[in-house]
Amino acid sequence: MKSKLAAILAAALLTFTTLALSQDATQDVDKAAKDTGHATKTAAKDTAKGTDKAAHKTASVTKHVAKKTGHTTKVAAKDTEKGTEKAADKTGDAAKDTGHAVKTGAKDTGKGVKKAADKTADAVK
Repeated sequence: MKSKLAAILAAALLTFTTLALSQDATQDVDKAAKDTGHATKTAAKDTAKGTDKAAHKTASVTKHVAKKTGHTTKVAAKDTEKGTEKAADKTGDAAKDTGHAVKTGAKDTGKGVKKAADKTADAVK
């Protein structure tokens, strides 16, 4: 009987020990789940804040670049306009010079033809 009682007590002790350990494991799993949930929530908030800051910085830089690009384009357009105007003036001056040279050349040719005609007329006489 003593051996039966010892076996029963040993079985009871083993059962209670197993139950106690399983409760500790359950509590550990529950605590780990809560810690993981809290860490996930914190990480999500930090990520959202970082994304928001990055979006604001990107918008600010984009706005600044757009202003600079607009200003540079305006300056380039003015420079192009001035350059085109100068080129047109030079082209006009060149056209005047060319016209003058053609006119002078035509007069000189006319004089040469007249002299040649006079010499031909004198030679024929």
